Amino acid sequence: MNNKIVAYDLPGKRPQRFFRMTASLKVLFCLLALSLTVATSFSQTKTAAKVPPGLDAYINQVLQAFEVPGVSVAIVQNGKVLLAKGYGVKKAHEPEKVDAHTLFSIASNSKAFTATALAILVEEGKLKWDDPVIDYLPWFRMSDSYVTTHLTVRDLLVHHSGIPAYVGDLMNFPPSTFTRREILGKLKQIPLIYDFRTTYAYDNILYMAAGEVVAACSGMSWEDFVKTRIFDKLGMSESISRFSAVKNALNVSGSHKRINGKIQVFNEWTDLNIGDAGNPAGGIMTNATDMAKWLITQLDSGRISAKTKLFEPSTTTQLWKLVRPMPIAKQPDDLKPAQMDFYGYALGFRTYNYGKYKIVGHGGALGGFVSQLAMVPALNLGISVFTNQESASAYWAIIYHVLDYYMHNKPYDWLSGYQKQFKLAQQKLAQEQTKHLLKRDTTAKASLALEKYLGNYRDVMYGDVVIAKEDTGMVMRFKQLNHLVADVKHFQYDTFIATFRNRFLKADSYVTFSLNADGSIDRVKFKIIDPDSDMDMGDLLLRPVSETKK
Repeated sequence: MNNKIVAYDLPGKRPQRFFRMTASLKVLFCLLALSLTVATSFSQTKTAAKVPPGLDAYINQVLQAFEVPGVSVAIVQNGKVLLAKGYGVKKAHEPEKVDAHTLFSIASNSKAFTATALAILVEEGKLKWDDPVIDYLPWFRMSDSYVTTHLTVRDLLVHHSGIPAYVGDLMNFPPSTFTRREILGKLKQIPLIYDFRTTYAYDNILYMAAGEVVAACSGMSWEDFVKTRIFDKLGMSESISRFSAVKNALNVSGSHKRINGKIQVFNEWTDLNIGDAGNPAGGIMTNATDMAKWLITQLDSGRISAKTKLFEPSTTTQLWKLVRPMPIAKQPDDLKPAQMDFYGYALGFRTYNYGKYKIVGHGGALGGFVSQLAMVPALNLGISVFTNQESASAYWAIIYHVLDYYMHNKPYDWLSGYQKQFKLAQQKLAQEQTKHLLKRDTTAKASLALEKYLGNYRDVMYGDVVIAKEDTGMVMRFKQLNHLVADVKHFQYDTFIATFRNRFLKADSYVTFSLNADGSIDRVKFKIIDPDSDMDMGDLLLRPVSETKK
């Protein structure tokens, strides 16, 4: 609206026909103009500062309720940054504060950057969404020949290839020494457990293939493409596109996990041997300041400024369009307003509804960090919440509280609702943990002398494993997964307990040896003891490797 009152704003008047003002009319018009200017100025100031009242206090309540040391929050609307701010501390029991520039791992929120990178290449005519992957990666193989030849670039992003959920993650997270090509070369060993394009099963490994498509079509690595073609263009100057660069960053949050009921600092991010294979699936670290720029561009259909853009508006349609429907869980009564009517996976984003509004977003979880994005296209609103403790309850309590304000919903006590559900989940977990603990039969001896279980083993996916006698006793070491080192002790029969030295992994396992008829070892299987573990050892199958086969 134009607030200037001129003659041609009045019906039936022409610009050149002005009437003569009396002194009183001049004063009246001046006062009117002044009042409108003041009102406009006040309105703009109010809009610029329009965040939910009491938000800082509310967020601090959330941090305290869920024992989250620190959080980073960004809110944007109509192309403006309403909030980019840190709360709490980088590490528990230490004074250094989280600020708007503190880096957090955003884990699987990196997937939207991979999808956007592909979209840019589609616009440039260097690939097509529905081209077979093998057109760009001739070496690419799945375990099924039909899927190999028909899997498209779009299919890489939507989790319906038929492989098991989270398969291969042990080679990625925590980062290993496997290269991306080595990991993708193992896809042909992974049996499909679902029919192609029928079932949602979340994976990370095919996003690494998507990263290789970016490299093949652009002539630069995924990491360099994301930095130069996305970060640099948006002014995301503080963001990092590779795990291995974290050790050089100065303003980085620590991460935390709940171990035996207590919040502890997780130090994995300072590991100098950290690898980069999984970057296209979850390798980005960023902050509230930079994420606000990403949200604004996504909500503005790729526009960066009046003269520059990251991608065309038609690309937004592609990125946000639901491709693979996802199961919809029934929300408990305490969280009933969050009940979804639709839920599905788009290209690097998830899409669902909150009430009458469509939401486009995603979550991420890795190494003690969790994050969530939520964009509301109809309101031109975007929210990001990064936390440095594994509490999804914390970020949802913040996001729904903020959404309610901008949607003019009746206020709801999300904090109490998520607190109740968290307590119930902890009680259920304690019961499950008790069930998973087996009572040892102290009379059940091993079939072989303990030294007979020592040796070299191999898993077709995860590589070589050595069980050897060391100063501390039997020790198991995964050669290419240097975070997996376990002390091994006999439990009962031919089952041992592997106690992993990295306690944050919660990976302690029952390790069972199966014997051949001649008493030699045939295979070794793992079963995680703690149901709270994020590690999936169930697909590990070790077989002995003789010296001649090494």
